Amino acid sequence: MTTLLVLAPRGDVSPGLLGFLVVAALGAALFLLIKSMNKQISKIEVPYEDEEPQRRPANGEPKPNGVH
Repeated sequence: MTTLLVLAPRGDVSPGLLGFLVVAALGAALFLLIKSMNKQISKIEVPYEDEEPQRRPANGEPKPNGVH
């Protein structure tokens, strides 16, 4: 065990290629996720303010025109 500690130089620790690849993969996944979310959000149809919203009766309220 002491042999391994002696061979490893002090302060010479870096993430290396594997660390870079993990961070790059996370960045690419984040980019694709944001791009997909923007595409899905753009598909949402927002009603205009001047249109009157249709009122839905809550539980217990009678429905209009005697509809059961």
